[in-house]
Order: sequence, then C-alpha cells, then structure tokens
Amino acid sequence: MRVIALSTIKAFWEQNSAYVNAKEPGLAWYRHALKADWASPADVKADFRGTSILRDGRVVFNIAGNKYRLVVWINFAYRVVYVRFIGTHAQYDKIDAQTI
Repeated sequence: MRVIALSTIKAFWEQNSAYVNAKEPGLAWYRHALKADWASPADVKADFRGTSILRDGRVVFNIAGNKYRLVVWINFAYRVVYVRFIGTHAQYDKIDAQTI
C-alpha cells in the first residue's frame, strides 16, 4: 500500500510531548501498512481484527494498546491509504470519522 501522509502521524507526537508514546506504535502501523495489500475492507479486518470499518473506505485503527485512534480512507482499487486523523479517544469523540 502507499500511505499518505506519514507527516500527519509524526505531527501528532512531535507537537505535543504528552503523545510521544504514540511514536513507535504509529511507525509500526505505518511500516505494516506499507507492506500490506488490502484489496477490500475484509482484508483490513483480517489483518487488524480490532479495526472499525466505516462507509466508503473509512477505517478506524486502535493503536498503542488502544490509547489512540487512527482514521484513514483507503482507495482499495489504487492501494492508497490516506491518513485523515490520529488522536486520543477523547479527541476522536469530537470528530466525525466519516467526514474528516
């Protein structure tokens, strides 16, 4: 998969030292996604059982032992993952994961 944009994930822990513990899990997810070949939501779910599959290619990953949520939009036909949001559960609760 091609992942756009690692910079969104990096900015999360770089802009607030309270989230520095998201660095390794975030990078681990990124490396895993680069090697993945997800052709459908079922492929993502088989790879990451704890994900939430939303409409229109949106997927919510729980990372760092479920401390953080990562929302992506996946274009399965082109094998591209667009990082839309990363944050704590409280921050996630304030967004609409389907439209962010």
